Formats: sequence, C-alpha cells, structure tokens
Amino acid sequence: MRVAFASMSTAHHGDDWYAGRLQAVAERLAARGHDVTICCVQWWDGDHPSFDFEGVTYRRVTADHAPRAFVTKLPFALNSVRPDVVHVATRPHLAVPAAKAAGRLRRTPVVAEWWAYPDDETPPWRRRWAARSPARVLVPSDTVGTTVRECGAAAADVEVIPDSVDVAGIRDAPVDPRADVVYARSLDEYANVEAFLLALAELRQRDWRAAVIGDGPARPDAERTARDLRIDDRVEFLGALDPGDQIPILKGAHVFAQTATWAPFATDLLRALACGCVGVVAYQANSAAHELVEGDPRGALVTSPRELADEIVAAAELERWTVNEAYASYDHEAVLDRYVDCYETVVADYGLF
Repeated sequence: MRVAFASMSTAHHGDDWYAGRLQAVAERLAARGHDVTICCVQWWDGDHPSFDFEGVTYRRVTADHAPRAFVTKLPFALNSVRPDVVHVATRPHLAVPAAKAAGRLRRTPVVAEWWAYPDDETPPWRRRWAARSPARVLVPSDTVGTTVRECGAAAADVEVIPDSVDVAGIRDAPVDPRADVVYARSLDEYANVEAFLLALAELRQRDWRAAVIGDGPARPDAERTARDLRIDDRVEFLGALDPGDQIPILKGAHVFAQTATWAPFATDLLRALACGCVGVVAYQANSAAHELVEGDPRGALVTSPRELADEIVAAAELERWTVNEAYASYDHEAVLDRYVDCYETVVADYGLF
C-alpha cells in the first residue's frame, strides 16, 4: 500500500509527542514493505525536494514553518505522491480539508490524526472543518476522542488507536533493581514531577529508592525540590533514556507514578505497566493516563500527593512482576495492524461511491 503522511512537523524538527508517534508508525509501515512518504516542512540539508531516511521518503512541502503556505502547497505535494490513502495531522487544522481536496481529485480517502494540545487557540470553525472533513479521525485515547466529537465529528468516524510499546522486547530484557518507585516523562511545563516528590517526602520514614527518568526545562526545579524536601539522596535523576534503556529499570521497579497534567496518551506509563509495575495515576483533566489503569486491578487513581503516597505503601502488598501480559495488545506490531486495518477499510469504503 502506498501511504502518504502529511504533517508540517516531524520528530526531526523537535521533541513533540505526536510527531514522534507519527514517525514511528511511518517507519514501521515501511519496515513491513509499504511505500511510505511524509509530506512535511524540510528538515534535511540541501536543495533537493525529497530525502529518504529509515525506509521513509520525506517530501518537502515548504522550506520553512509557514502554516498558510503549507496548507496551500500540500495538495500539490500529495498529488505528486499519488497515494492509496492520506494520513494527515491536524496541526495546522486546515491541512485536513486541504488534504481532502487533493484526495477528492484522485479518489483517495483521507484519515486525520487529531493533535490535541491544552494551549490550542485554533478558531472553532477550523476545528469543526478538520473534524468533519476526513473519512476517519484517529485519536490516541477516549479523552482526545471526546474533544473531537465535541468539535463535530460523527461518533462512528472517530477511532481510537493507542500508542504502542515493545512488549516483545520487554519479555527478553534484563532486570535493573536500582529503584522501587519510578517517574518517567519529558520534564516540561506539564511534567508536575513535584507532586511525585511530595508524595515521596510523605514516606521519609520508610525504606525506598526512587528514579526520575527524563530531561527538560523543569528538571532544575525538580532537583531543587528534592533537595528542599531532603530526599535528594534517595531520588536518582537519570536524565533522558531511550525506551530500551528504561525497560530494565522499570522491570526492577515496583511502582510507577504518573502525575503529568497533560498526556494525550501516557506512553511511559504503558511501558511501565507492561514491565509489571503497579501504576498509580494522579487524575488530571487534560490527561488520558487514567484510561490505562481504570481496568487494571493492580492500578490506582489518586487526586493528591497524600493519596499517591498511600497507594505506594499499599502496592507493597502486591507481588512484584517483571512482565504484565495483560498489555500484550499494545505491542508495536499489534497496534500497527490496527492502522493497516483502518487504511484498508477506508480504501474499500471509498471504492463503493
């Protein structure tokens, strides 16, 4: 199948959760033998209009981050690719109707990946147009799906496809027992790692070791908080680690705490749950993390650092696991099957009209 992704930003432009998810899907599709092109803002050197990397062809729509120019030129870029299906990101939102215009000319179905951000100031009419234009709107969680339906998308057109982790690799990975409790996430403005540290401070009289995995602008404040709470000798800040380096630490831990205030899908939490951790999630209005533990008998939802501390203590009564097969359906290959099924369905449906 020939698949064209349309996204102004890619993981090569910066550290964005959605862009990283899109690139991972594109590369896994290419590894399966599909013909994959990403139409995007140029990130490679030189004046050539396209660039091949990790089996994926990147095609220049614009040379700079200029949303209006990107939307205007996108139909021409897609027309040159001649895909069987177009998978377009909703940032900018007008890229979706632009992709649909190109798809209509070539009788090519369009699916949209909804990129939801808490600081999104897109005018409501653009959101509605983006939500109603594609054959299918793909979302990483029910939380994001609710947002899309509120924008006017028909419930039948919204499909949840979660993020994925390497469950096969988790089974074979070693165990690193350096920490009992772990927090992992990019330490940005939404990290809220202080809530995790406050919970640990409640447990000073108990025996524990903790690790914070991740880096970002909030890290200095988090380290300062640990010092102020006088728990810095028991909290190890490990910086940013690749998933493969995280997995042994997560397999050796007993509890994973999720306190971030924004998460369209809590991938780090999912990885920890698949590694056998007990997941304790602080409920947040802009986070979908709670969805992963609501049906997990080992998981818990909390609303304060005090409750988080209580659940960490309660988890001590549960058996330590290094793998949780209940999350096998989130393996990379299993989730990729859901994308392919979606593409094949919209292509088949489009041929009926």
